[in-house]
Amino acid sequence: MTIIIPAMAHVAQSLLGTLTPSTFLRRHWQKRPLFVRGAMPNCGAWLQPGTLFELAARDDVESRLIIRNRNRWTVKHGPISFTRAKLRDLPERGWTLLVQGVDQHLPDAASLLQRFSFIPHARLDDLMVSYAPPGGGVGPHFDSYDVFLLQGAGSRHWRISAQKNFELLENAPLRILKSFSHTQQWIAERGDLLYLPPRYAHEGVAVDCCITLSVGFRAPRHQELASKFLEFLQDELQLPGLYEDSDLVLQKHPAELSQAMLDKISLVLKKTHWTARDIRQFSGRYLSEPKAQTVFRPPRRPASLIAFARRIAASGVRLALPTRILFHGRDMFINGESHSMNTHTTHDRAALVHLANRRAAPAFTPADATVRLLYTWYSAGYIEI
Repeated sequence: MTIIIPAMAHVAQSLLGTLTPSTFLRRHWQKRPLFVRGAMPNCGAWLQPGTLFELAARDDVESRLIIRNRNRWTVKHGPISFTRAKLRDLPERGWTLLVQGVDQHLPDAASLLQRFSFIPHARLDDLMVSYAPPGGGVGPHFDSYDVFLLQGAGSRHWRISAQKNFELLENAPLRILKSFSHTQQWIAERGDLLYLPPRYAHEGVAVDCCITLSVGFRAPRHQELASKFLEFLQDELQLPGLYEDSDLVLQKHPAELSQAMLDKISLVLKKTHWTARDIRQFSGRYLSEPKAQTVFRPPRRPASLIAFARRIAASGVRLALPTRILFHGRDMFINGESHSMNTHTTHDRAALVHLANRRAAPAFTPADATVRLLYTWYSAGYIEI
């Protein structure tokens, strides 16, 4: 059986208005904003404020409550318990609840992210959802990453600016721009989409009680990439031998670092090198690494290996909501782990690629090596039957 991956172009094109994904990437991605009316009708119809309040109270969910009183801002980090009494204590307007990683907890949120598969999964961060009464917002600011802002219930007034002045307010708990002068504005209604490239100043203010869904993309700093790669090398690198100086000569100053010693150390450090495989392994593990607060839940009563194989053949498998999975060639990376597909059949490799691309694989009969690999992931809570 050949598994065919359906094209996502038509899905993305409806999301991007009249633009094809290729045209969007060429004209807008990391270049200029895009506003699309009715990009996703009934967007977020599955999401209620109460659901967000429940998520904000959980230990494994990152959330923030932001309250604005004129030019003063206060920020409370979750978990946040929204009892009736606490809700009554909040002002009628001017506050915002932000909940990160909603896609890790709600299947409909994870399905929404699949609409953005015209961007590589390695660049995807998460789905953040905000709830705000009238006047709620987080002030004029800029992000260092690409973001798609989808309007759910209610409406929001967006103002954006291509300004180059990024000076921030002093002593503010948020990165709020000191000066902001907009050049474009819209009132976003349910289903409207606003794409913003990195470092594009913007401010969104709730017109009425509204929910906004924010699809963010990863943009690691060069310093972070280099630091994480050096950590990776620390575990992978093997340099045998000890420092030797059989040619040592008497020094005038015993506390002085001699040039001869520095030269020897330099020769040792020059042996530090990396290969294309090291880059591939590091990138796959790093970019599939789950966030710190992510919790995987293994099955309470796991099926036996034999029963598991039968159920795959009957109904297939799907990724658990928090799972991140990538591949390159015959290397597959899942939640920071690396697995080679060299021992798997062509049919099974196609199924694993389908699982990575679509977060689910239809029923198939895998060979023993693939069954054992999938069962390991199943036992760890990475995939579900």
